[in-house]
Amino acid sequence: MRASRLVSTLLLLQSRGRMTAKELAEELEVSVRTVYRDMDSLSAAGVPLYGEPGHDGGYQLLDGYRTQLTGLTAGEAESLFLTALPAVAADLGLGTAVSATQLKLLAALPGELRERAERISERFHLDAPSWYRDGDRTPHLTVVADAVWNQRVIRMRYERWAEPHTVSRTVEPYGLVLKAGHWYLVACHAGTMRTYRVSRVLDVEVGAETFDRAPDFDLVGHWRVYLEQFDARRHNGEATLRLSPRALARLPHFLEPALARSAHETASEPDSAGWTRVTIPVESAEHTLSELLKLGDDVEVLAPTELREQMVRTLRAMLGRYERSSPLSRRGSVPDAPAESVGQEHRGDHHRGESDDHRER
Repeated sequence: MRASRLVSTLLLLQSRGRMTAKELAEELEVSVRTVYRDMDSLSAAGVPLYGEPGHDGGYQLLDGYRTQLTGLTAGEAESLFLTALPAVAADLGLGTAVSATQLKLLAALPGELRERAERISERFHLDAPSWYRDGDRTPHLTVVADAVWNQRVIRMRYERWAEPHTVSRTVEPYGLVLKAGHWYLVACHAGTMRTYRVSRVLDVEVGAETFDRAPDFDLVGHWRVYLEQFDARRHNGEATLRLSPRALARLPHFLEPALARSAHETASEPDSAGWTRVTIPVESAEHTLSELLKLGDDVEVLAPTELREQMVRTLRAMLGRYERSSPLSRRGSVPDAPAESVGQEHRGDHHRGESDDHRER
């Protein structure tokens, strides 16, 4: 435990430069007194570090001193090759660099750890895109990634769902996020953080001017809040359903997690037929309809009236179409189906456009 902490201390000073005893204590989750003792131990072991007192003081390694990659545990060595970084880095134009880094890491590891690390890379693979979908084509991803890294302003033409469909934007690119096989750009436009799907960038030009990132910006935290707000914005209504026991059990396989979770949390006691009444959050009637049709005759829409009536019109249209084409129905006439056709496209399809920043829509 102590040996691992000493290595962590050394690597922190090597990567971050000067750090105070308090900063080291908070990072390592130990007391300041423990940090003092560790510093004495490192000095006694011949590590060239020195401390300076005062407000701007702290501990620092002698310029030019670098430690080798020793002290890795078996689990730490294995994790380096479980990340599937080369495939993701290749999209960003960094594939060669990451592959070279892994080769150097392998060469630096002791024989036993090297064997375990190689075994991990041979037996575990990360495939980010979801089933039945390919990842986006992102011809401008490398250029955008370079602008993110170098903090350069970019000008781009962007395709969105709302009219006008093509817009021009000048943005400060803060970060890139890979979500379910799709790349998203988090950027500041007109003083506001927005999210753009990189596959919808039609062309991009990197400007010569740079920008200063907000010092308190946290990409991971920002993305978490964005997803929460995204669900809150699009789920702007509720629907009451009656579900068969089979439908209730199949919900996690057919509906998105938020809807399935809400259904199970609001489920009533089964009625005499074994069916359960539930409430789920919904966005547009069209989008919800397409989701509920996956459940077939195991679901009945009770409310809202708009959604129930649209379900009736859709089912009548389907029945009319099949009856017209069925040999058994050719003996008699069947009324024409209503004008509302089944499967019509709608711009609220968030499986295609979930990344669009709502201010850009």
